[in-house]
This record gives sequence, structure tokens and C-alpha cells, in this order.
Amino acid sequence: MKIHTLIPAVTRAVGLVLLATCANWARAESSPADLQGRWVLIKEQSSAIDVFDGVSLDFREVSEGRLEIHRRWGTRRYQEEVLDLQVGGEVNAVPIGHKVFPTNVFMGLRREVGGTSEVVAQWTEPFRAFTLDVSEPLLSSQGRHDFQIHSTFALNADATILTWTLQRPTRPADDPLIFKLKREGWRDAYVMEMSDNWGIDEDLPEQASLITLQGVVNREKPQLYFLYGPQWDFRFTKEIKDYYQEKKAFSFKTLRSFKQALKTFEGQVTRYIVWDKDVRTSLIVSFTLAGLEDAIVVSEEFIPLMQEMGLEQIEDFRGRFVGMSDVEIYEWAYDAYWDRCSKDAIVWMGGDAGRRMRPGVADFGMVQHAFFTDLSTDANEPKWAEEYALADKLLSEMNPLAMCFGWHSYGKDKERDHVKLASSYAIRVSGLHTLPNTSFNTLVPLTPGFKFRNHHNLIPGDPRKPEKKVYIAAVQTDSLGIGAWTRPGRGTIPYAWQVTPNWLWMSPSVLEMFYDQATDKDLFISGLSGPGYMYAKAIPPAHRDEIIDMSREIMETLDLSVFEFMDYSEGASIEGNPDLPQSVIDAYFKGLPDAVGFINGYAPAYTFTHQDGRALLSYDYYMSPDRSEREVVADLRELAAINAVRPYFLLMHVRQWSDITRVKAVLDQLGPAFEVVPLDVFLEMAAQDPTFETYTKPE
Repeated sequence: MKIHTLIPAVTRAVGLVLLATCANWARAESSPADLQGRWVLIKEQSSAIDVFDGVSLDFREVSEGRLEIHRRWGTRRYQEEVLDLQVGGEVNAVPIGHKVFPTNVFMGLRREVGGTSEVVAQWTEPFRAFTLDVSEPLLSSQGRHDFQIHSTFALNADATILTWTLQRPTRPADDPLIFKLKREGWRDAYVMEMSDNWGIDEDLPEQASLITLQGVVNREKPQLYFLYGPQWDFRFTKEIKDYYQEKKAFSFKTLRSFKQALKTFEGQVTRYIVWDKDVRTSLIVSFTLAGLEDAIVVSEEFIPLMQEMGLEQIEDFRGRFVGMSDVEIYEWAYDAYWDRCSKDAIVWMGGDAGRRMRPGVADFGMVQHAFFTDLSTDANEPKWAEEYALADKLLSEMNPLAMCFGWHSYGKDKERDHVKLASSYAIRVSGLHTLPNTSFNTLVPLTPGFKFRNHHNLIPGDPRKPEKKVYIAAVQTDSLGIGAWTRPGRGTIPYAWQVTPNWLWMSPSVLEMFYDQATDKDLFISGLSGPGYMYAKAIPPAHRDEIIDMSREIMETLDLSVFEFMDYSEGASIEGNPDLPQSVIDAYFKGLPDAVGFINGYAPAYTFTHQDGRALLSYDYYMSPDRSEREVVADLRELAAINAVRPYFLLMHVRQWSDITRVKAVLDQLGPAFEVVPLDVFLEMAAQDPTFETYTKPE
């Protein structure tokens, strides 16, 4: 993976972390330090231990000829023993000091206290893998037995996980006990729950403080993770946490208050900024300064707590911006902070407006030293003219291919205004404002050796021939982040999921989770219009090839074969022109030679074309969450009646409010004349028998 070509300068630090991790994976030399120290159980990856509920190993002495292991079963209720072993084949006599059979305390077995365990230790790979063969007396209801245990211990490539496998001749060979242990302190983190009350007069002040605390303590390693409420856009913060526990060996301790969080990270955060609850925009300005100064932001009711904790106040915005408009405040912030801010990352802290804010992306913006704003990007509304001029100035001073995180303000402009202006400067948009825990996620690397493998459906050299029927392909857009991934029905019908390409460096292990969980009916596709959310028609021609090249590299790494466009640079989804000119289509067809096909739109669009044995189709139907299943069935049947030539290729866009159970319930009512097929098969067949009328936007 060519990390340097996938990420802008702002993310190269992340790339270096990943490269350093890869270097550790490949490390060949071993030393006693690889094994020495205390190792604790990863419960989620290990066999059950019942009452003791855990085991730890403390390697006090490690050499070619000796192993001293302090083994402790349990925490509050526990048994300890010391194994001081000569390594190399000789028999070590270890007195049995307690009766408990620790791996299976609910079996009617006991060790013979006063007896002796005979232990033979052998290196299979010095300092990285060894075996223990144990012979000891064991008592059962039928008397005394000579009991044998064969244990293998092996470190993973970067010496962070120790796998201990126990096999006994009396136990089925295919059901050994397996304990995974990690080095004590490695991937220990904290978790805290957020409420769904994001008003300034509700929980926003405390939760904004916590998010900025996250932005400080997650700079070097992932330490603080939040579980967001059920109304949060990204529904699966809990599922990601569980995945980190089960596959990535994270251990989480729960924090229950802001004060407890501050005490936990005492010494890591030393400064704070006070924002003005009467001037909402002061909080957005505070985020900028917090990122530059490694500070947290608080409202005035938390000042006594800051003083109690010994934090230094570095700025107080109370009263500073009273009577000023947003554009005046941001002009002040520009003069004060812009020169110190990154030109590879900027944050639009929009979305919710008024007395409410959900600044889920603020932690990551802080890590990037980004400038925060929510200026209007509406070029046509006179009341926003000054804001638009400043927004245009900010984006014009960013580096090409920079990232714009967050989202436009619902109270000021439209999505199409925001993305069009960013695209016009070759800036990639990554939303939303509610993107959670990214300062944590970006520091969790891929599992060693992991490769992204998509569930392709095409058979090389044996294309599927279309029949005289209606073919439907269903696509879930708005990325996986706010999609229906964890909702009912996934895996029951062929379904395409839009991947957020920049998660490759922003949240690599989150993408790994999706690929791990995908069924053979889940197909990932690339979008939108570039390596991030962009409008292809608005991208300056001078940067188009570079953007397409970056898209191609990401598609290769993520094993994606379908590319999606969406373009509202010429007006609204219904009244505007969502179609693509031939010059843009030609550039993407040429630059993405391995793509099996292309799709376009959000609401229905009208660009249809085929060339070089590949097709580009637009959505013919948007499945509105407001329409009943009966109405959707009627709509699809009517479309099939109007488009009477067979085969008819009906591309359907589904939003996250409709889970797959609902989609399947609709499709099941259509009858045998309709068939739901995977998107790549759909595009392959459409290219073979293009019954659609070719249309592209006039140049």
C-alpha cells in the first residue's frame, strides 16, 4: 500500500505510525525483553476460566537456560505458583501447593497437595516460543491418576500477544484450551457513555469538554473512547468497541463522570479555555485554539473544577464576542489563529444550528490542528455574502487535496453549496459533524497481515447473459458510517455498500471490521466522485487526474470494482442537473481501467452510457423512507411498465432509514419477472445488452 500517495501531509504522521507498525510486524530478531514482564488475559479471545475469571503470567527471568514464571489464577479469588525452570530437556520438580484444578474448577478434579509436578521446558524459538510438558498426580472420584499436560506458548510477530495452548491426552484433540494474553498496559483504554442531550442548556457543555479531552489524550495513543446514544447518526460505536476488544485485544475501563475522567488523565491535560454559552460560535473558536494548545474547553460552571484539578486557564471568551456577527467572530479568529492552523485539514462544525451542537468530529480536528468554522457557503443568498466571501478565502488558502471534515450548517446553506465550493478547490469532504472517536480509531492499525477482500460476483471469461426480465440492484449510500449495516436483514439479498475511502487512513480497523463482518451478499463500492466526497464537475481540470489516480490506488487497496458519482454542483437533487458530461466520463473511464462499471446519482439521474465494454448507469429509483411498502412496489412495477424493453436495468438507491428487511419485503412482492442481482453482475449485464438510451450532459 503506497501510504504516501493515499494521504495528504496532514495524515502522513498517521501513515508513519502504520509504517512503523508494519516494521515491527516484520521484526526477525528476538531478545529476552520480548517475553519478560507481566502478561494478562484477553478474556474475549480465550477459553473460559469460570470462578477465577482470569490468569496472568509474570516472566521474571528469561534466558537461554532459564525461565522463572509467576503464574496467578484469578484476581480477588486467586491461586499463585512460581515455576523456576531450567530449559533444555531436563526435568524440573515443582511442589504442588494447592489442590485447585484451575483451568476447570467445576470439574471434579483436584491436584495432590504435597505431590510433585515434573516439568520439562524447551525453547522452540528462543525468547519467542516454548513448550512445557507437565506430568503430575491428579485425584478424581475414581482415585489417583498420572496426568499429562502439553502447553505451547508463542508470541505474535510484534511481541504484543502471547498465545498459550493447553492440550491433554484425556481431552478431545480438537478442543484444546487456548488463552490469549497481552502485555500488561498494552491497549488499555477507557470508555464513557454520552447522552443524546446536545443542547447548550443540556449536556453539551460537559460533553464538548469531554470530546476536547479526547482530542488531547488520544494524540499519541488511543486512550479514550465514547459510546454515543441511540439517536446518534453513527449507530455502532458499541459494535466497534466490542470489535476492538474481541479482535484487537483492547481492554476498557468505564469512566462515569467528567471529574473522574480528568483524574484518570491527570498530567496529560494541563490547560483549559472558557467559552461563552451566550455566544454559540465562541465554542467553535475554542475548538481551534484547543487543538493548537492541547487544551480542553469548558463553560463557566466548570471553572471551579478546573481550579481544583490545577489546570491553567489560557483563554476566556466570556463577553469577548458579544454583539458580533459570526463572520466578525471568524475574521477575528482568522487573524488570531489561521497562520498556525494546518492547511491540509479544516473543520466545518455545522450540522445542528441554534442552541444545539453535536461536535463529534472535534477531537480529530484538534489532532489535525484544524481551523474550525461554520460559515455559509451559499454564493447566491445576499444575507450570507460576507460569510461566503470568508469561506471562499479560507478554502482558497488550503492545500489542494486537503480534507474538509465536519459538515455544513443546516441553518445557513445546503450540502450542495458546501461540497461544490470545496470541490472547486480540489478539497475532499469527509463528514459528518457527528463522525465519532476518530482520534482513537486512527491510531488502531490493521491486524498484521490483513488484506481487504471484497465479495466479487463476476466470473472471469464467463459473463452472465441477461434474460428478458427486470434486473434490480440495491445500493446503500451515505457510507457505511450512518448506514443500516447493523440493522436487520443484511446477508439475505445482494446489496451494495458505499465505502468511505478516507477511512483507510482515518479509521483503518473500522473498515477491517466491516470487511470481516461482510457476508457473500455484501459488495463494497467506492464513492463519491473521488477519494472522499467531491463533485466531479466542480473539480478543477488541473487536479482531476491526480484525484482519479488517488481514487484508483484506494480502490486497489480496498479491493473495490465499482465507482460511484454524485454531483449536485448544478443545483438541487430534483430541480438541478445531476448529469455528467462526456469529458468527465472519459477521464474516469480512462483513469479507472479496472473498474467493472460506474453508477451515478442520489435521487434519480439521467446519465447512461457504455464504452470499452463497461457501463455507467444512473439511479432510476430512490426508495423514500416515507413511502409505504405497497407504494414502493407500485412504483417499481410502473417503472417496469414504462421501460418495457427487456432486459430493463433498474438501479435503486436506498437510504439508511430503510433496513434490508424492509427492502427485501418490497422486492419479494415483485414476482418472477423481477430479479435482484449483485451490483457488479448488474453492470456487467448492462454493458452486454445496453437497452438504455445513451445520454450525457452537453458540454
